[in-house]
Amino acid sequence: MSEKTFEITNMTKGKLPRLPFIDMKEEILGKKYNLSLVIIGDTRSQSLNKKYRGKNKPANILSFPLSSNDGEIFINSRKVVRDARRDGSSTKKMLGFLFIHGLLHLEGMPHGSKMEAKERAFQKKFRI
Repeated sequence: MSEKTFEITNMTKGKLPRLPFIDMKEEILGKKYNLSLVIIGDTRSQSLNKKYRGKNKPANILSFPLSSNDGEIFINSRKVVRDARRDGSSTKKMLGFLFIHGLLHLEGMPHGSKMEAKERAFQKKFRI
């Protein structure tokens, strides 16, 4: 029996749009990378953002590398909806983009033009 390498925990009452989460995770981080994706709301997001980044506001996504082969991503579903509306996008596209963004951070990529180019390429590949 093999170990779980990807787990999604939805701590909100909302349903998640269908996205190829496993395929995206495996493409960017590999099959052996252990990833936990946790869907949270504004309160938990703000608390984590304040504790770990010193910012007292809800974040849309927070990525935490735990080791070279393990990490966690927290996505704030309420902020995803607000950001999608603001950008004239769908919730599904915004969630997919943020997941890719978090995966690239776990891979060690900092913000910048190289990251943005990779994000666009993965959005295209996964039709997001």
